[in-house]
Amino acid sequence: NNHLILLCKNETGYKNLAKLVSAAFIEGFYSKPRVDKQLLEQYHEGLICLSACLAGEIPQAILSGDYERAKASALWYRDLFGEGNYYIELQDHGLEEDNIVLPQLIKLARETGIPMAATNDAHYLRKEDAKMQSILLCIQTGKTIQDADRMEFQTDEFYVKTTDEMYELFSMVPEACENTAKIAEQCNFDFDFGHTKIPYYKAPNGMDNQAFFEKLCWEGLERRYGPNVPQANKDRLEYEIGVVKKMGYTNYYLIVYDFINYAKSHDIPVGPGRGSGAGSLAAYCVGITDIDPIRYNLIFERFLNPERVSMPDFDVDFCYERRQEVIDYVNEKYGRDHVAQIVTFGTMAARAAVRDVGRVMGMSYQDVDRVAKLIPTDLKMTLKKALEVSPDLKTLYDADNQVHELIDTSLKVEGMPRHASTHAAGVVISSVPITDVVPLQVNDSVITTQFPMTTLEELGLLKMDFLGLRTLTVIRDTLGFIEESGRAVPDLDRVPTRAEFAEAAKTMNMLDIPWVEPVDVANACLFLASDEARYITAVTLPVDAGATQR
Repeated sequence: NNHLILLCKNETGYKNLAKLVSAAFIEGFYSKPRVDKQLLEQYHEGLICLSACLAGEIPQAILSGDYERAKASALWYRDLFGEGNYYIELQDHGLEEDNIVLPQLIKLARETGIPMAATNDAHYLRKEDAKMQSILLCIQTGKTIQDADRMEFQTDEFYVKTTDEMYELFSMVPEACENTAKIAEQCNFDFDFGHTKIPYYKAPNGMDNQAFFEKLCWEGLERRYGPNVPQANKDRLEYEIGVVKKMGYTNYYLIVYDFINYAKSHDIPVGPGRGSGAGSLAAYCVGITDIDPIRYNLIFERFLNPERVSMPDFDVDFCYERRQEVIDYVNEKYGRDHVAQIVTFGTMAARAAVRDVGRVMGMSYQDVDRVAKLIPTDLKMTLKKALEVSPDLKTLYDADNQVHELIDTSLKVEGMPRHASTHAAGVVISSVPITDVVPLQVNDSVITTQFPMTTLEELGLLKMDFLGLRTLTVIRDTLGFIEESGRAVPDLDRVPTRAEFAEAAKTMNMLDIPWVEPVDVANACLFLASDEARYITAVTLPVDAGATQR
């Protein structure tokens, strides 16, 4: 396995690079993501290639004493990427191997006419950050600074060097530094921000999407409010339809309607709606939500208005156990290459950073724990803020040199990504193959984007939240038990009236249940109900130790 540097010249190059990286993770992963030369032949257009560091194919051939193989490989890459798109990469980090490889690379470049490019492996920003890099490597590999067998860089030259430093280092081949600037000038790809990439929903029977959406809305309005719909409701729906059409979100509504309709038609429990999306009357009419925005005075503009810059977002709850069925349906509907889940990065919080760095420094657990516990547990607490609000921590920081070093080092690693995982609910659906827009990877057997949620939204991709809610699973199971017992299954879409609560209170009074006070519970329900039961949020029933058995 060898390293290779690929840079995007243009949009074609970016798409090809995204496809190469995605294939490396999804198809070629073995300990590390890998591609082969056949893939390079397929996706090389629009890319600039550099021969890479000491781990590259050509330097490795030189180190093994096979100069002719190195030369043949260089010519293969030049022929593949074309004149001006392939460079022999020169590096010098003061390593013994550099002294062997560097003269041979210069010789090879001059013999073949392949241009050279001077680079420096940059694993950290400044030279003095070398120690921090060592600590991060120890955190990653579970080692301490004192371990003789820990992974480490042999020099402290792996930082971002200045122009003057690079020209001085490669004074014998100044053209290599000049070519580095030329490569940068050749790379002219810009991301397309602000343009949505909503997939096209195909309405049934060849119907126009806008006409189909409006048909669903008006039919749903009558279904929800009966034949005599108030004029105010009609005006509100007409206004919402106009805003949705003007902002180009008709397909968005239809896509959400479609997978919710699929779930309901397959007896997959769906939540009534949450967040600002519940303020849309159009969503209520087509069946996306089951909360009446007119009845509860919910505001549509909180969800969608002409001034809104970001994409709207329906958060939809599904039964925890059957959520994946809905995601599978979306995959089949729009194509598996158009759908992916979203990566999320776990970062080092203040306390975790202190504990990790303390372990790597070889400090005792007790000493590290003492420092960590002085950091407040407030939300979004940082080490810098902790030093300001915790007098005990500040005193210890000023008085103890080891603690001072611990916190200073922790400040540098705090907030850095520690691991990648899959977003609990996020799913992205694209009008074009996902790999035309972002690269993909595999997390725990799930294909995810390599860009996080905020970046995907900036790129205009449609992000949906498919939330798995255990409460819906519990409700489903409870209704199943009721049905199995032969009793009438309650209709959860219909809220009981005040009179029905009163009747329920009478029934409870007739029951001899010692661990429940029926009159108190019924009165609580009646009191909370006011005119309607919609104001009830919770009623707690006192239960004694033997209640479950009885």
